[in-house]
Amino acid sequence: MPGGDTSSKSDSAAAGLGDAEVLDYLTRHPDFFARNADRLNRILDDGGFEGQRVVDLRGFMVRRLRGELERVADEQTALVSAARANQSTMSRIHTAVQCILDAPSFEALIETVTTDMAVLLDLDVVALVVESDGRTSPPAMAAGVSLVDAGFVGRCLGSADVVLTSHIEGDPAIYGPGASLVRSQVLLGLTVSPEAPRCMLALASRDPAMFEDGMPTDLIGFLARVLERSIRRWLDLPQ
Repeated sequence: MPGGDTSSKSDSAAAGLGDAEVLDYLTRHPDFFARNADRLNRILDDGGFEGQRVVDLRGFMVRRLRGELERVADEQTALVSAARANQSTMSRIHTAVQCILDAPSFEALIETVTTDMAVLLDLDVVALVVESDGRTSPPAMAAGVSLVDAGFVGRCLGSADVVLTSHIEGDPAIYGPGASLVRSQVLLGLTVSPEAPRCMLALASRDPAMFEDGMPTDLIGFLARVLERSIRRWLDLPQ
């Protein structure tokens, strides 16, 4: 009817729009939000249309972005902590290697390994395990050097060169009186020489999670290789 209430007709038309019609309109008019940015911002600032419940998309996006930023910050903090820990470990290993190489005698080398290395690596117990051939009487063993039966090292290591275990009780056959302190350990096979008995280096901590299966072993493996070469040199053994 001419001159009638056009607002009621608009409301009726708007009320008849469904999701499909709205999506179709927005698809055909991709610049809709750009053209109406000011009005949409006013709506959001006012909390929505009067008398209606409107989802605050801006608030949702802000919360989402804040969550992403917090996640990235946590990841960066973890990476920095890991890098610092790795740097500290590397520095300790390098210092221990230098002490092994600087040992003025074989006896001093063994003392460095069994006494000084625990302090250098911030550990509780370090032991050098040597298998007996069962035929000859071994010389007096230094503190921290454990003499074991033939095959003991093989039973500890299996086919691996390095074995890490956590949440354990220390083996007195390896650590002697210090076994009560051991809650985690790394065992490293030493291939000194075909003419030498089989040996093993044991590093242990009272922290049950200090050494866990799956941890990187490059640095401590390097330490073991330096040690076996130093022993070989001092005892004048073939490789």
